[in-house]
Amino acid sequence: MLSYQHIYHAGNLADVQKHALLAIVLEYLTRKDKPLTYLETHSGRGLYKLDAAEAVRTGEAEAGIRRVQQAKWFDADHPLEQAIRAVQKRHGAEAYPGSPLIAANLLRDQDSLHFAELHPQEHSALAMAMSSYGAKVYQQDGYELAQSLLPPTPRRGMMLIDPSYEVKSEYDRLPGIIGKLHRKWNVGVIALWYPILTDKRHSAMISALKSQDLPKTLCHEVRFDPVREGHRMVGSGMFIINAPYGLEDEMARLSTLFKSLRA
Repeated sequence: MLSYQHIYHAGNLADVQKHALLAIVLEYLTRKDKPLTYLETHSGRGLYKLDAAEAVRTGEAEAGIRRVQQAKWFDADHPLEQAIRAVQKRHGAEAYPGSPLIAANLLRDQDSLHFAELHPQEHSALAMAMSSYGAKVYQQDGYELAQSLLPPTPRRGMMLIDPSYEVKSEYDRLPGIIGKLHRKWNVGVIALWYPILTDKRHSAMISALKSQDLPKTLCHEVRFDPVREGHRMVGSGMFIINAPYGLEDEMARLSTLFKSLRA
């Protein structure tokens, strides 16, 4: 399915959770002066403008990143805030980074970056957004790319799996896919983002992942009010394998902040 475009949802509350945890993991991994590999299976276009008609139409950024920045969820030293400021300095005050640009602005010249995006227009936009970062951008199925690159060089690093879940079978496929990827790259941090919908279709997927006895797993879920009437997404989650030390602290902090939105 190639209809999904994240511009309608960029900067929403699901992005806030996903990007905050991503930034914390990358900050931890870069504490060691050793190169790493970063890989994404579903990258999107990388750079978004929150004043674009699509973003304004849904109001998700207004209820998301704009709201939490006004509430000062992230101080100047938080790696997500650092990445956002770096992107805005380069692309203007209305710019918002997708996960590829967050990674590119937090990682170093010695690190290897690989981004897959199958959608033709999104891929073209991604290639342009990443052109000055030395990243490799592929118009390819992300799962196939991951299988072909693992185990990567350098061997330490992280993979973000962030599909659109347009096809219901995605939930059924992912536990098997992630199990295979972990077996090929048992030292890598593998992070899966997923939406929490009103029908709770994610539940069986998370149960299947937990049943695999994967190492050092953390599962973090937050809930939030639908951004508009009839909107089925009421939360989001991250399932992380080989989760780094200290990530639970950020998860607990985010949980408290998200609960405050519904108080």
